[in-house]
Amino acid sequence: MTAIAESPRPTPTPTPTPTHTSASKRTYSRWASLVVLCAGTLMTILDGNIVTVAMPAIQSDLGFSAPGLAWVVNAYLIPFGGLLLLVGRLGDLVGRKRMFTTGLAVFTAASVLCGVAGSQAMLIAARALQGVGGAMTSAVVLGMLVTLFPEPREQARAIAVFSAVGAAGGALGTFLGGALTQLVNWHWIFLINLPIGIVAWIAAVRVLVPENGAGLGKGADYPGAALVTSALMLTVYVIVGAGGRDGTATVLLALLATALFTGFVLRQARAARPLLRLRLFGSRLLSGANAVQVLMIATMFGFQFIGALYVQRVLGYSELATGTAFLPAPVVIGLLMLVLSARTIGRFGPYRVLLGGLVLITAGMALLSRAPADGSYAADFLPPMLLMAAGFAAAMPALTGLAMSGAREEDGGLASGLFNTTQVVGGSLGLAVLSTLAASHTDDLLDGGAPLVQATAEGYQLAFRLAAVIALTALALAAATLRTRRPEADRS
Repeated sequence: MTAIAESPRPTPTPTPTPTHTSASKRTYSRWASLVVLCAGTLMTILDGNIVTVAMPAIQSDLGFSAPGLAWVVNAYLIPFGGLLLLVGRLGDLVGRKRMFTTGLAVFTAASVLCGVAGSQAMLIAARALQGVGGAMTSAVVLGMLVTLFPEPREQARAIAVFSAVGAAGGALGTFLGGALTQLVNWHWIFLINLPIGIVAWIAAVRVLVPENGAGLGKGADYPGAALVTSALMLTVYVIVGAGGRDGTATVLLALLATALFTGFVLRQARAARPLLRLRLFGSRLLSGANAVQVLMIATMFGFQFIGALYVQRVLGYSELATGTAFLPAPVVIGLLMLVLSARTIGRFGPYRVLLGGLVLITAGMALLSRAPADGSYAADFLPPMLLMAAGFAAAMPALTGLAMSGAREEDGGLASGLFNTTQVVGGSLGLAVLSTLAASHTDDLLDGGAPLVQATAEGYQLAFRLAAVIALTALALAAATLRTRRPEADRS
């Protein structure tokens, strides 16, 4: 099929030259590299979701208070979200393979420490180290991917495979978390990463093409690095902890984060070798795609978290049954991404495919907002979930391609880190806002004498309605910012 030139594709740039001599071996090396990159990404995504179902067991075993338990998640998210931009740029400078393999080693070692943790402090510290390793691994993946596959059709296929693995990993993590916690114990949700990490590291060392990088002297702006890392970490901290502190403290911390970001921008505008080239944000595609992603991921993370609570607390499912209830979503996402994504993007262009996906996500969330207290999984939860899964399968590869097409090859690691950063910010924001709204509305209804299950269901309904509005906003923003008529219009 002939691709419609509706959005620009990056001009093919020289890829790192493999040591193989035949074209078939070069092709095998590139697709084998994709498998390795997907395996490393899958491990970090699984870990980000697998812990949620095990939280009650961790709380009971280690004696966490309710506020303290949140730090099992926050300790991972803060360094992960805060370091993505920095390590993405460092990957461009020191070599993306080196950054990826080092991140795998750090993440795997930290997983073992989490698995053997016998105290609250040890688990939280190990989770923070996991966040560091996860950031190092995740930040450079998209930059490596678009370098390996510069040809538009192959790149669309590779992004579809990568996106399918990432999307399926989220729901698969929920299932594995429930299964391992219920059948063995919570320690194994972390220890399972040891064999996976070892195999992935060995494969990465052997398969991925070495890259020298531009050298630290080309962009090692350490004051700028300190400013942006502090600003991002503080931003994630403000978002994930907003529900547990008073409004004045949240506003002050948000202002401090804003001041740090302002200082970073001023620094980059004047630095001789900036960590972040501000011209990167001159690309309408890159900036618009990242803004859309914040809203879309906020919607999907909210669904995953609030949806799991609805299935458990309203429908009465066990941990294992809840994980199983989510399995149809990754199956649909994986099948659609692998079979149809590259074809539909090639036929209709990423812009139209993205809009279609966002329409499905909005419709699915709107339907889910009607799920009642006496609802059923088959009638009230499964159909909206499948609709959103189909929408996400269409939207995510298209959005990824649009974002990465707005960056030059030498900025691939930075653009990849930025794209992953907005995922974390969007997910954290959606989780904080929607869960706080649901809990607040439920408490109000309980104070008014409503039955527990009814109040809980109505709290979730309100959260789902807001998520539908967020998804609709993402659709409007994508329609306004990501349409491109000239192939070269948005290249920086």
